[in-house]
Amino acid sequence: MTATLSQSYQASIAQLTDLQNLRVWSIIVSLFGDLAQKPGDQISGTTLTQIITPMGIKPEAIRVALHRLRKDGWIESTRSGRASVHYLTEFGRNQSAAVTPRIYARAPQPPQTWHLLIAEDSSGQNALEETLLLPQYTQVNRRTALGYGPAPDGLDDLFVAQVSAFSVPGWLQARLFPQDLIEACQSLLDALAKIPPPAADLSPEQIATLRTLIVHHWRRIALRHPVLPTGFPPDAWAGETCRARVFALLDKLPRPQLQALDQRPPA
Repeated sequence: MTATLSQSYQASIAQLTDLQNLRVWSIIVSLFGDLAQKPGDQISGTTLTQIITPMGIKPEAIRVALHRLRKDGWIESTRSGRASVHYLTEFGRNQSAAVTPRIYARAPQPPQTWHLLIAEDSSGQNALEETLLLPQYTQVNRRTALGYGPAPDGLDDLFVAQVSAFSVPGWLQARLFPQDLIEACQSLLDALAKIPPPAADLSPEQIATLRTLIVHHWRRIALRHPVLPTGFPPDAWAGETCRARVFALLDKLPRPQLQALDQRPPA
C-alpha cells in the first residue's frame, strides 16, 4: 500500500468511525446484509477480522459479537479445515431481505394511496400494534398509524380512513423526524462529504471495510426514515441528499466477490 493510499484510506475510516460508537454485532449484521446475504454465502473468521479490525474493533470484540448473534439465531458458524466460517441463518437471511429494499432504494417514490388507522381501546391498540409490524405502516402515536396502499382486511377494531390530501403540522413532523434522526443524517452527510475519492487500487478487504461502514450508518438512518408523502419531512431533513451521496460512494466501491476476499492471504 502506498503512503498516499494509506493516508486516504485511513482518513476515510476516521471520518466514518467518529460518527458514533460502533456496536460490533450491528456492524456484523450490516456486513453480512451487504456482502453475504444469499443462501450459501459464507465468510471466514480471518476475512471477517480483516474487514472489521481497521474500524478500531478488536478481534476479541468480534468473537463476543458472533457469540451473541449465534445465540440470537442470526449467525451460524462451522469449521472448514482449520478455519471457522460464518453465515446467516434462514432467520438472518429473512430479516436482512426484509429491510434490503428500504436500505438500498436509490429513489423511492412515495405511494399515491394512503390510509389512516385509529384505535380506541386496548383491543384496538393490540390490533394496531400487530399491523405496525407490516413495513407499509408508520406510527403516529400510540393509537394512530399511517399506511400506504389499500388497507388490509380484518381491521374491525380500528377506524380506517382512506386519505388523499394532508395538512402536516409541525408537531407531526417533529414526531416522525425527531431531532436526533435529523442530526444523525446531517452528521453522516458531512462525514461523507469529507471522504477522499476512493483510490482505484484499494484491496477487496479495504473496499469491504468502507462499504460496511457506509452501509451501516445509512442503514441506521434509512430504517428510521419512514416512507411518507411529499411535504411530510421538515426543511432541516437532509435525507435525500444523504441518500444520493451514499450511493455515489457505493458505486465507486463495488461490492467485492466473496471468493476474492477469502482467497487472499492475510495482510
